[in-house]
Amino acid sequence: MDYFKRIQCAIEFIELNLREDLNITEVASQACFSAFHFQRVFQAISGFTVQQYIRRRRLSEAAARLKQSSQKVLDIAIEYQYNSQEAFTRAFEKSFGITPGKYRDSDIELPGQSKINFLDYQKNTKGDLDMKKPVMRQLETIKIIGHEYKTNLNNEQHYKEIPGFYDHFGANEYFMCIPNKIAPGMSYGIACRFEDDGAFSFVVGEAVGKESNELAEGFIYMEIPAGKYAEFDASGSNGRVQDVRDFIYGIWLPNSNFERREGPDFEITDVMNSSFPDHLSIKVYIPIE
Repeated sequence: MDYFKRIQCAIEFIELNLREDLNITEVASQACFSAFHFQRVFQAISGFTVQQYIRRRRLSEAAARLKQSSQKVLDIAIEYQYNSQEAFTRAFEKSFGITPGKYRDSDIELPGQSKINFLDYQKNTKGDLDMKKPVMRQLETIKIIGHEYKTNLNNEQHYKEIPGFYDHFGANEYFMCIPNKIAPGMSYGIACRFEDDGAFSFVVGEAVGKESNELAEGFIYMEIPAGKYAEFDASGSNGRVQDVRDFIYGIWLPNSNFERREGPDFEITDVMNSSFPDHLSIKVYIPIE
């Protein structure tokens, strides 16, 4: 079963359980994905998060219930997983610009969130596959020492924060804290330690010959596992790497014959052949099978 059909199974599960407490791990399991990978693919394809979709669908169904019944606002709020009428009212007004009570008494038609059909996304992405295809690489284990930063998929927080991680790393000359370097000038950015709520670590560092017993504060030793990787050229102006990652998870991977393996994905910047912000020499690696 392909990615789009698998995600649609999760959508059907969400629809059946809009009035229940939805657990992201259980939702993702309907698509046979880990919670983190499901959120990443869903967001790359649709442009918004799973949590945003669920919230919009609940508010849209609640709005219809307001018009179609005389049920109390509090009862509708609780039915759609809001702990209080006040919380429901705040969310409703933030989304639609009107309170539930005023909406019920009005003739306004709200632009609600309809149920998504991910098969429509599949039809719309076929033409975008002309972007340069990846090179398949069989890599040996790569030993890394780097500084660990925390970020999150939600609201594309990672795209806002990761460039700052690199800036922080360079401004503080953290590269000087890395012992046993074997490829100076090649900077690694590694996404790892994925959590179900969308949180993950981003490690900025360099490849080393061996593990060190003593590391500076905030630094960790890790290994990028050996295996097959899809290598994408993300060279270009600052910000292109974000577009390439969206392409990978939103278009290439769902339409390919590959599955993403467990483990970190990473990018390598050739610092010596890069000039910020006009041209960065970057390659992105995704573990596949």
